[in-house]
Amino acid sequence: MIIRLFWGISVALIVLDIILYQTYHHIADTLFWIIFPFIALGLYDLIQTKNNVLRNYPVIGHLRYLLLAIRPQIQQYYIETNIGRRPFSRQERYMVYARAESKLDALPFGTQRNVHELGFDSINHSMMPQKAHASEAKITVGGPDCKKPYHAYRLNISAMSYGALSKNAVMALNKGAKIGGFYHNTGEGGLSPYHLKYGGDIVWQIGTAYFGCRTLEGNFDQDKFKEKANRDEVKMVEIKLSQGAKPGHGGLLLKEKITPEIARIRGVPMGEDCVSPPAHTAFNTPKTLLAFIKQLRDLTDGKPIGFKLCVGSRIEFLSICKAMLKYKIYPDFITVDGAEGGTGAAPAEFTDYVGVPLDEGLVFVHNVLVGCGLRSKIRLIASGKIISGFDVICKLALGADICNSARGMLFSIGCIQSRKCHNNKCPTGVTTVDPNRFRALNVNAKAPRVASFHKNTIESFLEILGAAGLSRVSDLSPGHIYRRTGTTSVSHYDEIYDFLKPKALLGKKLPDSYKEYWDKASADYFCHFAQ
Repeated sequence: MIIRLFWGISVALIVLDIILYQTYHHIADTLFWIIFPFIALGLYDLIQTKNNVLRNYPVIGHLRYLLLAIRPQIQQYYIETNIGRRPFSRQERYMVYARAESKLDALPFGTQRNVHELGFDSINHSMMPQKAHASEAKITVGGPDCKKPYHAYRLNISAMSYGALSKNAVMALNKGAKIGGFYHNTGEGGLSPYHLKYGGDIVWQIGTAYFGCRTLEGNFDQDKFKEKANRDEVKMVEIKLSQGAKPGHGGLLLKEKITPEIARIRGVPMGEDCVSPPAHTAFNTPKTLLAFIKQLRDLTDGKPIGFKLCVGSRIEFLSICKAMLKYKIYPDFITVDGAEGGTGAAPAEFTDYVGVPLDEGLVFVHNVLVGCGLRSKIRLIASGKIISGFDVICKLALGADICNSARGMLFSIGCIQSRKCHNNKCPTGVTTVDPNRFRALNVNAKAPRVASFHKNTIESFLEILGAAGLSRVSDLSPGHIYRRTGTTSVSHYDEIYDFLKPKALLGKKLPDSYKEYWDKASADYFCHFAQ
C-alpha cells in the first residue's frame, strides 16, 4: 500500500511539474528541486537491500530513524522523572551543575525519593552535631617503602584518557585540579601535553598497552617511563589491572576518535580501533606484579605506586595479598573500581554483566587487607558513581580512604549525559576530538567550575560527617550507614556485610566465607579455578 502510494504521488508530481513547466517556468523549476530529492531517495530506498523498513516504506520510513535519533533528548527533557534515570538522574546532574556554579543546591518542599524503597541508604544524625575538622578533607598516601608521600584530598578526578576526552576537557579538568589542589588521574591513554599544561597534580595511570612508556612491540619501556614519571606534576603512579565498566577487556578507543596527535602520544597506527590487551606483559603472577611495583617505585625514587582493579576472581586478589606477606613488597594504594563505573566505550555485555559492584568489591578488598594485617600499610581508593558528599561518606564507611569521581567532574564542565561518548559526536565537546565540537568547551570558563564542584562536595561531606556527631573520619564506621531491607526494617552496614577482625586470615581457624578461596590462593601464581 505504501509503495503504491509512493509511486502514485511521484507520478502525479512529475506530471504536475510537466504541466506547470509549459506556463510557469520558475514555479516548475522550484517544484522540481523540491520533489526530485524525495523521488530519488524513494527510488534508492526501494533498490537497497540492507533495511527492510525503508524497502517497504520509502521516504517516510526515514521518520522512524529521525525519531529514534532524538529519542534520548525527548526522554530526558520531557519524560524522565527527576530521580528516575540511570546512570545519573536529573536531580543528581543538576546538583553537580549548581555546585559547579556555587549556586544554591537546596531542594524545596521535600525529598522526591521513596525513603521506603528497598535499598534506600541513609545516615542517622546526632542530637549533638559536631564540626568536622577541616584537616579531615585530606589524607596522606605512602606506605613503608615510599620516600615521597602525597597528601591527597578525599575526592579527586578519576581516570579519563585524552582521546576518550577532548583536549579542552582534559585541560579544563587539570586546571580545575590545579585551582583546587586535588589530583587528576590521566587514564590509561598516556601522559599528554594537556595533562601537564596547567601544572595540576597528576596520577599517571599505566595500562596494559603502556601508552607513553611502550616499546615498538607494545611492551613496557622503563626509560620512557622514568623520564615522564619523574616530572614534578606526577605525584603517584597507578597500574591499571582492570576497569569497572569493562573488566577483563582492554581499553577501547574507536578509530573515529584517533587523530594523528593521539596516535603519536599513544604510539598506535591511524585508521584502526585502538584496543589495549586484556592483560599486562610486564608481569603475570602475584610475585612479578609486586616486583613491577617495586621497579616503578625505584624508577621514581620513591613516589607512591599502586594498582587499580575491579574485583573479579577472589582467589586472585587473595594471591596478591599472600605475595605481599611472603615478599614484603606493598603497593602504597589500591583503587577499587565498581562494575557500575563509566567508560567512553565498552562492549555491552562487559558493561552490563561483568565485574563486582563497588560496595561489595570495596568491602572485600578492605576485609582481606584487614584479615592479612596489611590495611595500615595501604590506602584504599573507591571509584564508581560518586558525585555527592553522601556518596563519599558511604564509601569511607565501607573502608575507603579516598574517592575518585569521573562523571561528576564531567558534569561540572558541561556534560549533559547525551551518551555519545564513543562516536565522536558529543554535543558539548567533552568527549570528542572533533575541533568543530570541542571548541564549545572554554577551558578558562570551565576550570573554575571543576574546582567549585570539588570544594562544595568536600564541604558537603564534612557537614554530613559533623551532622552524624563525628569530627573525624576515623570515627566513621559501617554502623553509621543504614539501608532499607524490608517494608518495616532497616539494617546498618555492619549487619549487611561481614567485616573481618585484624589478622583473621592468618590464624588456624579461617572465616568460612574466605577459607575456600584462601586455601586455593598462591603467592607465586594466579589460580583459575571456577569461582
